Amino acid sequence: MMMNWIAIGTLSDIPRRGARCVATPQGKIAVFRTADDQVFAIEDHCPHKGGPLSQGIVHGAAVTCPLHNWVISLETGKALGADEGAVRTIPVRIEGERLFIALEALASRAA
Repeated sequence: MMMNWIAIGTLSDIPRRGARCVATPQGKIAVFRTADDQVFAIEDHCPHKGGPLSQGIVHGAAVTCPLHNWVISLETGKALGADEGAVRTIPVRIEGERLFIALEALASRAA
């Protein structure tokens, strides 16, 4: 499958343990940077009540939703602990400082 890599800025655009939101034709994507500079991209809505995960607190490779404290794995998109549900994860590529996300993957899974 052809990946359509979209440039979304640079690593330094995102604070450590923070996120930024990217609007795409398939909806909002939250792009997270962990304390050790790993970058993950997931849909920006909690599977529970649609809370904005990009405004949550990043700890390790997970984010806590600001609405009801659900913890979502940035690696798998799955809710952790007793909670059930998941968001889609989006492939991220880092070239030097520049960040790219793959949008083809989103479109094909939604079809």
